[in-house]
Amino acid sequence: MQIKISASILSADSTQLGNEIKKVEQAGVDLIHVDVMDGHFVPNITMGPFIVEGLKRITKVPLDIHLMIENPDKYVESFTQKTEKDDILTFHIEATDDPLGVINLIKGRGLKAGVAINPDTHERTVEKLLESIDMLLVMTVYPGFSGQAFKKYVCEKIKKLREIAPENLDIEVDGGIKPGTISDAASAGANVFAAATAIFAKDDYKEAIEALRKEAQENSFLFMKN
Repeated sequence: MQIKISASILSADSTQLGNEIKKVEQAGVDLIHVDVMDGHFVPNITMGPFIVEGLKRITKVPLDIHLMIENPDKYVESFTQKTEKDDILTFHIEATDDPLGVINLIKGRGLKAGVAINPDTHERTVEKLLESIDMLLVMTVYPGFSGQAFKKYVCEKIKKLREIAPENLDIEVDGGIKPGTISDAASAGANVFAAATAIFAKDDYKEAIEALRKEAQENSFLFMKN
């Protein structure tokens, strides 16, 4: 499994966002994680479609767009105006009654489709969708705010999902990812890691990204051996 580090710009310096993205791009990050919150599905409000369009103008790194919003089907078109085929648009299984319909909308716009699942949502709710998506995002904190502690019990769910998922499916984790917790997630079967303060709170972004990648690779090997 290819290890990918996704830099979550929720913890970047918002007054220097363009420069921050350029810095993590040059530091070797694989994805730019963009948290979209609507103040309804989660108790916070962040960025909208125009920010996503702006991000596409300043980076060649694929966007990892995480929709934490109600009725995601209504906003697929808005968030895919300037996106490209390597970008990923992920919505929450808890936010729609027609997840397959949303997946088809996303793929119809030429993007990769992802589904996210909250810490306490049962893995069976996404089981039938695993063949239809490009990435599964497993939340390791409750969505809405950065800086929360990693919920280790979610690793058991990640293990179950990795066992039943297609071999090439990316499984991403988001929330509390840093040195120490990334090993727990990687050994459970995750291979994509959204990291916020573990990157943006450091003086050397390249060093931080390389340290996260190395730890994940070492523990991903342990998962495969088991």
